[in-house]
Amino acid sequence: MLSYISAEDLSQCQRLFHGRGHAYPELSHINIDWFSPVILITLYQEVEQPWLIDLAKQLKAKFAECTSVQVQYRCRKLAPTELLIGECIEHTIVNELEQRYNIHFGKAQNSGLFLDMRNGREWVKEHAQDKNILNLFSYTCPFSVVAIAGGANKVVNIDVSKSSLSKGRENHRLNEHPLEKVKFEGVDIFKSNSRIKKHGPYDLIISDPPTLQFGSVNIIKDYAKIIRKIPQWLKPGGQIMLCLNSPDLTEDFLTEQVKLHCPECQFEQQIKPPEVFKEAHQGKGLKVLIFTYLPA
Repeated sequence: MLSYISAEDLSQCQRLFHGRGHAYPELSHINIDWFSPVILITLYQEVEQPWLIDLAKQLKAKFAECTSVQVQYRCRKLAPTELLIGECIEHTIVNELEQRYNIHFGKAQNSGLFLDMRNGREWVKEHAQDKNILNLFSYTCPFSVVAIAGGANKVVNIDVSKSSLSKGRENHRLNEHPLEKVKFEGVDIFKSNSRIKKHGPYDLIISDPPTLQFGSVNIIKDYAKIIRKIPQWLKPGGQIMLCLNSPDLTEDFLTEQVKLHCPECQFEQQIKPPEVFKEAHQGKGLKVLIFTYLPA
């Protein structure tokens, strides 16, 4: 398996192996990530413990910078994380695109940073200068972090989870960003139009929703509600980044939703994930599309 694993600059967090794309059929149940100095193995089905320990030892030997190999069992209830070998590390600070992020292990299902969105964050950083930005479903605010680093005038972060926004505030503090440029609104996007509008109109909107979140989001039904609000939120000539994480929906879902609910938006480009996120079937992985709002 190690023959499939190659790493870029290990000063940067990154995915080392992406099995969930089914490009490696016998290993489709496993992902491996680098959050210095931790290697995190994520399992989507059970494996033999001797095999797992041997893999951990090989990984630690291959990457001298690694001091801890941990496993998260997504195949088990509550997705528990366990130490396999090395130091017991519950928190680390990682680097990506010259920005720093808090990463936590064993506290929640997700560690705090989605690595497949790196190229999307790079695009935002490159296009943020002097802009007023709306960041929907902001989670721990990585988009906000790169936007401020890229020279944004203001970023408004919207998320129903106040605890996630608190982590986002800490990520900004970690990078010594001016917090007067950042707003944190712990509200339901679908019930807080007036709160969102009061900070606008916006030059750039980022929408990166979960596919399904009980009691909050069902993206098949709810994406239309966001797209219909574009004329209220976005300046003419402004851009919107629409993201889709569902393996059951392709980018065609997004383009059709835009045609139906805001045809004034013109498609500009698609941003692909990093190359390590190989997919056996097109359209299964992360989709990120950029549109420009051009009303008549």
